Amino acid sequence: MNLIIFDCDGVLVNSEEIYIAAELEFLAGIGASFERGPYMQAFMGLSPSMWREKLEPAVVASIGKALPADFFDRLHAFAVAKIETGLAALPDAYETIDAIAMRRCVASSTPSPRLRWKLQRAGLIDLFGPHIFSSDMVTNGKPAPDLFLHAAATMGVDPADCLVIEDSANGVLAGKAAGMKVIGLTAGGHCLDGHADILVDSGADIIVDRYAGLADAVEKFRRAA
Repeated sequence: MNLIIFDCDGVLVNSEEIYIAAELEFLAGIGASFERGPYMQAFMGLSPSMWREKLEPAVVASIGKALPADFFDRLHAFAVAKIETGLAALPDAYETIDAIAMRRCVASSTPSPRLRWKLQRAGLIDLFGPHIFSSDMVTNGKPAPDLFLHAAATMGVDPADCLVIEDSANGVLAGKAAGMKVIGLTAGGHCLDGHADILVDSGADIIVDRYAGLADAVEKFRRAA
């Protein structure tokens, strides 16, 4: 392994648990009921455009009528207000990543400006320098492999020598489609009972449930390469 590719939301920062709670609260407020587990499996890790494209018909089916034109603007504003006050790095993320002696980058579905803001706000941006990749750099977001392949090509590393750290089913599917090894990280507060099984079913090679175990898992992949 020559490169570790980190997802951001739910892997580096706690934004997934904030987003999911905010989205489900907002949706419930308009009469659209979703169970947390299936909602996470279906929608977590998608690019914003793919998320909207997939979510809209599901909400319409739930409430039985078309959505107002400003629906996604209001949902976005509601979630962003929560993120602005609650965003933080996952426990032990900085120290663990800093101690792993391997090239690294971030590849996230979050648009580039917001992605850099999250990393800066959480105190993690200096771990990755300029090596920050967003789905707005490619045609197809996760679960397509485009973003991970773009990151690997830009870093000059063969996909087979890349190790992806992901927390979503869509992210795991993208990593495997790119021909990379994938660690499913369930250290985030959004990862409830059964989430590890979802990641394994999606193709994760191994599950790590906290940052304290990540370095050992990475080393196992390095020795096996």
